[in-house]
Amino acid sequence: MTTVTSQEKGAFIRDEKGLILPTVENFYRFCAEGKLMAVKCNHCGAVICPPRSICPKCFGNDSEWVELKGRGKLLTYTIIHFPPSQFQALAPYAVGILRLNEGTQLPGMIKNVKLGDLRIGMDLLVDFEATLPKEWPKWPRYFFKPAS
Repeated sequence: MTTVTSQEKGAFIRDEKGLILPTVENFYRFCAEGKLMAVKCNHCGAVICPPRSICPKCFGNDSEWVELKGRGKLLTYTIIHFPPSQFQALAPYAVGILRLNEGTQLPGMIKNVKLGDLRIGMDLLVDFEATLPKEWPKWPRYFFKPAS
């Protein structure tokens, strides 16, 4: 049985052995440090990002954190013209799925590129917002940008 030892603001959620648990909350805590982290299944080797406690490939539950390079190719994207209220000031904007060089896929917002210049297969990098948003969601944000 896993127990949470600390839920302080900014503290990682750990198990009874002190290991950082493979949770979305911990994923965003790593993002706050400018690190793109995933978990690697110790049974089948699948890289999972954002992390899950159970491997979707083999259903194993033994994994370890690994840092990803944050480079990949745009797999698909869409342009949002009518967003939820908290994102209206950004419209129109693009979101897409990046196939990272390590093989896993990550959804995210695409910035620093003209919407008309987006192309399936283009090289992108993961970057991180410098400040925390004041509105929901209040976690550190990552985004994709061209790999110029």
